[in-house]
Amino acid sequence: MSNLDEWVLHGEEMRRPLLVHPNLGKSSKLVIVGGGLSGLCCAYRIGKKRPDVEVIIHEKSSDLGGVITTWKENDWICDVAVNASRPHPAFWRLIADLELNDILKPSKVDAKSRWVLLGQKRHKLSWRTLFKIGPFKLLRSIKKSKSGGLSVAEVIPNKQIADAMCLGIVNDISDNIDADFLFPSLTKFGQNPPIKKSKLDKLISQTYPIFTPKKGTIASLKGGMQILVDTLVEHISKLDNVTIVNGDSAQSPSSIAAAYNVPLESVLWAAPDPEQTSSEISIFAIGYANNQVSHIEKGYGTLIPNPELPISGILHESDVHQSQRSPKGHRLFRLMVPHNRWNKDSNSVQECAESLLANNPVIFKKIGERKIPNYKPGHMARISQISPDCSYAGWSYSGVSITHVIDQSERIAELF
Repeated sequence: MSNLDEWVLHGEEMRRPLLVHPNLGKSSKLVIVGGGLSGLCCAYRIGKKRPDVEVIIHEKSSDLGGVITTWKENDWICDVAVNASRPHPAFWRLIADLELNDILKPSKVDAKSRWVLLGQKRHKLSWRTLFKIGPFKLLRSIKKSKSGGLSVAEVIPNKQIADAMCLGIVNDISDNIDADFLFPSLTKFGQNPPIKKSKLDKLISQTYPIFTPKKGTIASLKGGMQILVDTLVEHISKLDNVTIVNGDSAQSPSSIAAAYNVPLESVLWAAPDPEQTSSEISIFAIGYANNQVSHIEKGYGTLIPNPELPISGILHESDVHQSQRSPKGHRLFRLMVPHNRWNKDSNSVQECAESLLANNPVIFKKIGERKIPNYKPGHMARISQISPDCSYAGWSYSGVSITHVIDQSERIAELF
């Protein structure tokens, strides 16, 4: 495969390093630690491509899918973590291979708008945001960022906007986030494409199965992302060479290698990095009758960098998705509540939500908690220098986007 072919397949994901042992692809027996989305995708891709390779998924809990779950109550539907995918052919390819074509839909065209709450006013993110940031300051900081290892705060010279962008993705403020990790194409981390970006984008756009996404849209599954996990498990169960083992917590790659009698180079660690710190966040669902929130413009959502408020983001769940997420005549919103901004009293979250949306919601409920890895400045530079004894994949290394882990599984399977 040529370098250009790889870039057409994977796009900007090629900038992210693969932490794989050189002999991983020679394994006759492979143990994948972690039955989250990354581990499942790697097992599916490798197991399907190489029926002669024995693949074992070691998952400590009885549940599969990791952070991917969907909450449902009557006609209310809300994903607890990942709720959609940005346009990337790797996600489309997985959906096509799993025969979920009919339920993958683009987001609604009237729900593209995103806002940031600056003080008491909502600022709509657009080209005008450049003037809030300062275009010349931004250009200078981007140029400086190419030296590597900077924080997002050092690259985006507007603290509130930088914080909002980071909180919406990794639940942390911009001072604490590696710019190379969050924006590798902006900072030019890693290798560069062999042709101009405009030409590459055109080639990539021609590779989408199912449908070609329009600019500014995302895509989601009817019924929520849990369907993706359930279908992956269903397809994996039909592969004679793949086994799922629900067992004890894995202490280390070496302990797994010993337990399954494989060399360390045949272990793929797709579980959280035990040495990586994380932040915690709670997710709430809040719903209203349409007439209660008619003053709330339809859109994707609002990010809230103000640390005095418990809510860091409001996502317009029922506005975005083509599939039904709330009862007819109602709207559903998802609230992101970082634990370092919250007194653990649900009443304070509801009071804040009502002040930002409307009083007397039809439904208000905490639907889950999540731990999100910390990606300190220098994260990408550090992991790119690792020469691992085994291989690593997943949220702790490639990123929190569904795109990262799905594309990464393809790149790993290419080695077999």
